[in-house]
Amino acid sequence: MAETVVSFVLDQLSTFLREEGRLLGGLRQEVQFIRDELGHMTAFLREAEAKEEDAQPRLQEWIKQVREAAYDTEDILDDFVARFARHLPTGFYGSVRRIFSSIKNLRAHHRVASEIQSIKSRIKSISEGHQRYQSEYGISAQASNSLSAVNNTTWRYSRDDALLVEEAKLVGIDQPKKHLISQLLQGDDYQLKVVSVVGMGGLGKTTLVKKVHEDPEVRRHFPVRAWVTVSQTCDFQYLLKDLIRQLHKEGKKPVPQSIESSNTTELKEIIKDFLQQAGRYAIVFDDVWDVEFWNTIKFALPESSHGNRVMLTTRRADVASASCIECRGLVYRMEPLSIEDSWTLFCNKIFNGGTCPGHLMDVAKGILDKCEGLPLAIIAISGLLASKDVNRIEEWEMVRRSLGVELEGTGKLDRVKKILALSYNDLPGHLKTCLLYTSIYPEDYEIGCRRLFNLWIAERFVEWREGMSIEDVVWGYFSELVNRSLIQVTCVVYEGIPHKCRIHDLLREVIVLKSREQNMVTVTTGQPIMWPSEKVRRLVVRSSSSNNTQHHQQTQNCCFDHLRSFITVGSTNPLLYKTLLSEVLGSSKLLKVLDLKGQETQEEIPNEIFNLFHLKHLDLNGTGVARVPKAIGKLQHLEYLNLGNTEVGELPMEILKLQKLRFLRVYQRFDPSDDDYGSHGFKAPSNMGGLLALETLSCIDASSGSTIVKEIGKLTQLRETYITNFRTEDGKELCSSLANLTSLQRLGVESIRKGDDHEIIDLNHHHPSLSSSSCSFLQSLRMLILCGRLEKMPQWVAHLHGLIRIDLNWSRLRGEEDPLESLQHLPNLHTINFCGSYQGEGLCFKAGWFLKLKELQLKRMEGLRWMRVEEGALPRLQILSLQLLPLLEELPLGIQHLIQLQRLSLYEMSSQLREKLLENQKEESEDYTRIEHIPEILIGYYTDDGEWRRHNLWEEKKKKT
Repeated sequence: MAETVVSFVLDQLSTFLREEGRLLGGLRQEVQFIRDELGHMTAFLREAEAKEEDAQPRLQEWIKQVREAAYDTEDILDDFVARFARHLPTGFYGSVRRIFSSIKNLRAHHRVASEIQSIKSRIKSISEGHQRYQSEYGISAQASNSLSAVNNTTWRYSRDDALLVEEAKLVGIDQPKKHLISQLLQGDDYQLKVVSVVGMGGLGKTTLVKKVHEDPEVRRHFPVRAWVTVSQTCDFQYLLKDLIRQLHKEGKKPVPQSIESSNTTELKEIIKDFLQQAGRYAIVFDDVWDVEFWNTIKFALPESSHGNRVMLTTRRADVASASCIECRGLVYRMEPLSIEDSWTLFCNKIFNGGTCPGHLMDVAKGILDKCEGLPLAIIAISGLLASKDVNRIEEWEMVRRSLGVELEGTGKLDRVKKILALSYNDLPGHLKTCLLYTSIYPEDYEIGCRRLFNLWIAERFVEWREGMSIEDVVWGYFSELVNRSLIQVTCVVYEGIPHKCRIHDLLREVIVLKSREQNMVTVTTGQPIMWPSEKVRRLVVRSSSSNNTQHHQQTQNCCFDHLRSFITVGSTNPLLYKTLLSEVLGSSKLLKVLDLKGQETQEEIPNEIFNLFHLKHLDLNGTGVARVPKAIGKLQHLEYLNLGNTEVGELPMEILKLQKLRFLRVYQRFDPSDDDYGSHGFKAPSNMGGLLALETLSCIDASSGSTIVKEIGKLTQLRETYITNFRTEDGKELCSSLANLTSLQRLGVESIRKGDDHEIIDLNHHHPSLSSSSCSFLQSLRMLILCGRLEKMPQWVAHLHGLIRIDLNWSRLRGEEDPLESLQHLPNLHTINFCGSYQGEGLCFKAGWFLKLKELQLKRMEGLRWMRVEEGALPRLQILSLQLLPLLEELPLGIQHLIQLQRLSLYEMSSQLREKLLENQKEESEDYTRIEHIPEILIGYYTDDGEWRRHNLWEEKKKKT
């Protein structure tokens, strides 16, 4: 973390010296010295931090000093810029004000000079420590990657998960074991096949693969076998020699003496020669961390003609896919244990296979929930509980409340912490920072991905890269954390674009511990809190108690002068929130992030906000704010402004002064309980096209006419825009504007509402780009939402080869204008949502249509009487949702052809269809036999009393039989 902070501050210093250096005068040299000294320390810091957990307290203190010196340097320079780099006034009165300002700021300039001198002295002292520790701890000054930086002693922990799981009776392993064995024994006998098992640490990957590797049938089929543990810190030559010894032992041949003096290339040749003569082989590479390992070792593995097999275990999805891609292998993603298997494992360990006493049931389930199906955690926590008195429920309650504290200790849970921390330690610095930042969210919290990404950007955790937008870079960061099994995606907007995510509870505990150690985030909930001895830089307010006096008293003990971020998460105590916000705005002049999302009691934007010169991120989503003052124009560095779900309906002309604004969202839903009815947008200044940095613009009211539609075409950086109150006559102008938006990925157009109906959206206008063979019009588009009446589908939609999701709401297309016709061959379409979009009696999905579609929702199509799916249509469909289709009285014909279907949702359908499926039948009906392959069938409806009920059909049927 210190290395990341220093690198970040170094970038800031470089920018400062380049852009604001003229203001420094004689201080420029001092700042340059600070920058150079910090630069010299970064490589050393990288290695020192990798050893920090096991380091002596003096080294840990030194690392802390470097981090704080870097932070203080940033504070001083930001304060300097806020005082001296503002736009100076012009004219006669401006000249007078400049004179007075210069006199007034003379003292401030001296103060800044004194602070910079003080920082310089601190850096000199720290630099001397750098030289001393470099020799004392044997850490080289050269940069190294994280693979070699991790302390070698952690290697043993990477295998503890297997050893721990072996101690207990194995649970939930039979089916995965059978599946993997069948993959090893079947397939092409003339090609090397790789099977990669991937998942987060502690899932039991090694245990599973070991059981497969030692299975008698596998042993018979593969006479030559070897097991190689790779780990983060492998010595590649040692690994090759170990493999040679194992292979020769298996083949009952003497180990060549030459291996001791052979180089890497020669060792690989020895392995390759042996395997070519040995016959069929199966080799396991356990705990692989690096794609380069596979790219290197594969040259030692001959394909021959014997049906050879290699198995890998890894925490990283990219390692798994890289090893399988060339040989058409299998990537097996290991999942956590089911609730039933988790409970069995838990009881096996504590009660020797017996049952849990009734009085402990609730607390036991609460503890087990924290494990989230992670076998390593279940066994470790079970071992902790096994020593507790089963007659004293308070001892178990103590464990449930203090799992985070237990992870800090050196007992049974310390091993869990070590194993989970390995994945964190392997991260590069910028990803460590991003992961630690997730500690702002409470446990079991579903994190909004877009909000998280924009906070990362505002905090300057995301580095700009040549030729890439900042949004592309941040998606890459997130994907890497998912790839490394550190973040779990729980909901997607469309294929490949995450909407919600979460962190495993126990991994989150590790992250919180490290965040606290690094003074990354300070969280208050209104309970008594020990404010950190270091300066508070990021303050997060979460759900709090109601002891209002205590709230006020505890904030008196903390100074917010150095605060950079003030964030609220979820529901907060109104008095605590208002007290803290008042104190923060009164003293935190360096604030860059102010996120007040969801604070409904915030009814206006405080005037103090407009004095925050450095503010980059302002989130007022879900607040009671109804007006944006003209003073918004003073926030020259603002990049993100979110006024979604507020009462704001218009923005002042001064918004155009925000030339760095990248994200602007202002809207209010017509019906907060139902997304189908669209949103109110905001009335924008007529020359809105002047905000050239905008990448997200949502939702802009186009009712004022073609002028605003033409302005949209000037915003050539747009990646997402949503237009409301669109007029029929402006269709041609909009098509012309859209032709300029070559980076647009998400587009929404909603026509003017007239009572319960919409105006026609007419986008069927010829554009020159449509007539070219390349058809470049909107080729970057991934998501299209059209909300309003359509006489026909725009012809260009059929050419959107990159389109992944399309939503048609209230288009009311006539029977002869079947929307499926123009969409059927879009090669990347994964999601279709139709709501009130079609007035015909039937829909037919023909063979060969929608080859990649995974999700289909049909809703509020009152005239729809029948659906037919031909064999060969929708071959990959996984989710089918049918809702509010009152005339559809039969299941879709051909639904049995949808063999990949995982979930069928039937909500508010005809009572005839509902009763047919839910009533108890003595014999299996034709309907049941057509849907018996679908794992989950949900039926939801309102009773006559207005009560919502939802049934899982198979559970309901099981009860009745």
